[in-house]
Amino acid sequence: MRELDVSEVIPQVKKLCIEANYYIGEDVLEKLEEALVQEESPVGKEILHQILTNHRMAAKEEMPACQDTGVAVIFVELGQDLHLKGGDLYSAINEGVRQGYKDGYLRKSLVDDPVIERKNTGDNTPAIIHLDIVPGDQLKITVAPKGGGSENMSEVRMLTPADGLEGVMNFVVDRVRRSGGNPCPPIIVGVGIGGNFEACALLAKKALLRDLRDKHPDPKWAQVEEELLYRINRLGIGPMGLGGRITALGVKILTMPCHIASLPLAVNIQCHAARHKTAVI
Repeated sequence: MRELDVSEVIPQVKKLCIEANYYIGEDVLEKLEEALVQEESPVGKEILHQILTNHRMAAKEEMPACQDTGVAVIFVELGQDLHLKGGDLYSAINEGVRQGYKDGYLRKSLVDDPVIERKNTGDNTPAIIHLDIVPGDQLKITVAPKGGGSENMSEVRMLTPADGLEGVMNFVVDRVRRSGGNPCPPIIVGVGIGGNFEACALLAKKALLRDLRDKHPDPKWAQVEEELLYRINRLGIGPMGLGGRITALGVKILTMPCHIASLPLAVNIQCHAARHKTAVI
């Protein structure tokens, strides 16, 4: 049984919060470069060029790639043979977020009361924490800041089994169509299918963590991802919603079993500033 003092979590989370907001992943940059070549609209090309320039400047100057530095979404994989000591894991994670958003000069976007008072918490806590117990004795932490503009365009729909694959695909494409330029395209579309009401939403969020250059390990779902990307990019929404060939950089799907009477479906849309960084302790 390995032991880990939770105080070691704080600087790691702090660093991940800052780096996730400063440095866009290579997979996203590669897809943006490809999009720049494929885009036929002059306005769309110029927008993609500016997006790429912005991401490179953010990394060089060590500044946030987007002013909306988002809700701190934290995915934690806790090894079952790891014993945490010296405090509470969730408190340590939130302290890391608190320090990261302060010292990284990241915008604090959380309000405590969601409806009536809406007073800013002042430090971007509490984080949204998803914890999984896994084999091993390590602690894996992924910080995925999620901006409000793209999150607002996301949706859960409880379909029926009779809707089938075509119903699933129609809803995903229609969700993007209805979103238009609001989520700052080109976007990445996370799709969660199965589970139940809350599980499919989490699947869709986790799908956004996949490398944009990968292919779904199941060939039939890989084909669905490709078909959805094709249909979405035929909508003509284009970069920043101003028209063009490239509306999305990728579609990523995760699935799980579900009830015989249900077909839960979630679409979680991510803007081009797809941010997530991981550390293993």
